[in-house]
Amino acid sequence: MGTDSISVFAERKGQILVAGSGQESISCDKQSLSGAVSQRACVFCGARVVLYPIADALHLVHGPIGCAAYTWDIRGALSSGPELHRMSFSTDMREREVIFGAEKKLEQSLRELIAKYQPRGAFVYSTCVAGVIGDDIEAVCKRVEADVGIPVIAVQSEGFKGNKRAGYSAACKAIDRLVGTGDTTGIGPLSINILGDFNLAGEIWLIRQYYEKMGLQVVANVTGDGRIDDIRRSHGAKLNVVQCSGATMELAKYMKEKHDVPFLRVSYFGIEDMAESLYAVARHFQDVDWQVMERARKIVADELKTLVPEMKELKKRLQGKTAAIYVGGAFKAFSLIKAFRHLGMKVTLVGSQTGTEEDYREIQQVCDPGTVIVDDANPLELGAFLRDNDVDILVGGVKERPIAYKLGLGFCDHNHERKLALEGFLGMRNFAKEVAATVESPIWKLVPRRIGRTTAGTSLTTETVGKES
Repeated sequence: MGTDSISVFAERKGQILVAGSGQESISCDKQSLSGAVSQRACVFCGARVVLYPIADALHLVHGPIGCAAYTWDIRGALSSGPELHRMSFSTDMREREVIFGAEKKLEQSLRELIAKYQPRGAFVYSTCVAGVIGDDIEAVCKRVEADVGIPVIAVQSEGFKGNKRAGYSAACKAIDRLVGTGDTTGIGPLSINILGDFNLAGEIWLIRQYYEKMGLQVVANVTGDGRIDDIRRSHGAKLNVVQCSGATMELAKYMKEKHDVPFLRVSYFGIEDMAESLYAVARHFQDVDWQVMERARKIVADELKTLVPEMKELKKRLQGKTAAIYVGGAFKAFSLIKAFRHLGMKVTLVGSQTGTEEDYREIQQVCDPGTVIVDDANPLELGAFLRDNDVDILVGGVKERPIAYKLGLGFCDHNHERKLALEGFLGMRNFAKEVAATVESPIWKLVPRRIGRTTAGTSLTTETVGKES
């Protein structure tokens, strides 16, 4: 598949690459093109994605009510205890505050909410409007913190400051202010922090079980099912295990520099990457406990006994089907490409919102020749790529779902809105079953492009699909 038949803004051509074409690098990590209606989220969204799962913290959005959209059931970050994070508080800034400032309203809201809910800490998110009118959120937070005795942290996440990646950075800076402020008593030599997992559908509980079976002590989850006090003492752990590197690698680097805590980058999606994650952590601790590797191998062997036969059956059904991937962080895409190979499926498109040059270079290495790799796509581009290659299923997030359904093709939610665990060996089983059920759904036989293909007996052209859609 090439890109010649797809209409692309001239300014964006460098952000699209075809694997095996000889083009070595892709333009990325830049501001979205004005007017291109990026699929990418804003700074504020990036910060909330990372911090929101800290369950015993107060999360107060300083801005208009529309910015506080993430409420009880939109994002699936679950908690094993307090659930204050699933409440969405806002200062509900109005015209009067936009003109005269909203610092007094912010301070009043903070004091009232802290008194009522007794959180272990508070995050105050700055939005576009708060940034434009110049409210001094930092000063308000310091005044309140001095009185109430808990950390009250300003998150500098004005939406216009950059893109989602800048929001990750703002969140890491906020968490960094907590790290190193707690007591590390009781933390042993076989101890880790889990970074970059947001406990969607309870996945961090699954991953913790693997590590605990290996004999490791998990000091802090950062941030899924997270607790303020655990994060404050997380500098006592002997290793940071980082999954979503785009979101939390900056924090891992802070902790390495300030507290000498090393880090490993891992992925819990797919068979090979899940197994290699456990082995990599085991290798790190082998000098402390030589049996930790044996325990990791046993976990993997036990899980594969039942998983492999099931995967073989599903592969027979899915062999030759095609998939497209468009996700937030590029690192997740590596594992998804491998997962589809286990199912006998071909990936024809891989894209991300926040990939770096290094990420895309690694994606090129694991893709088949001809695979389109795209950075910061817009809906028209995505739709055209999907139509052009007659993809069977798109893996993405909430913003990509309507694109898939409008085109009449299957969709798998691999973002924060999903309710199904997709991490670990259990997650691979869930993912495979969901892909099979989606791709094989009889509903797709009824969409116009499928009917046309069956009737004509030939592939449709882009022009034909456009008319039928």
